[in-house]
Amino acid sequence: QVQVVESGGGLVQPGGSLRLSCVLSGSIFSPHAMGWYRQAPGKEREVVATINGGNTTNYADSVQGRFTIFRDDIFRDDAKNKVYLRMNSLRREDTAVYYCNAQRAGFNSYDYWGQGTQVTVSS
Repeated sequence: QVQVVESGGGLVQPGGSLRLSCVLSGSIFSPHAMGWYRQAPGKEREVVATINGGNTTNYADSVQGRFTIFRDDIFRDDAKNKVYLRMNSLRREDTAVYYCNAQRAGFNSYDYWGQGTQVTVSS
């Protein structure tokens, strides 16, 4: 059974840091891209950061310079199935449920989402 599982959310004060983790498990082909998305109350889900098989990254303007998406050592066999999001200088407006996504295009394509992890930035 394929699963995407996020972890690492929680309550943090403004200016603080958190690291989110995401693992894609199951007997499937490696994803072509993984990413983090978030949805705040009353708002639509938005992209936060993505990383592809070549480790090219993209960030939303609102998190550029504060958040970093990364993988394990690329020489690890399971590196492409895990992704992390390091979040620094957190702001109240970063409060949201953060979702991990894994995609693969072409043959054996898929688009999987995790259940989400809550990040709350508050004093």
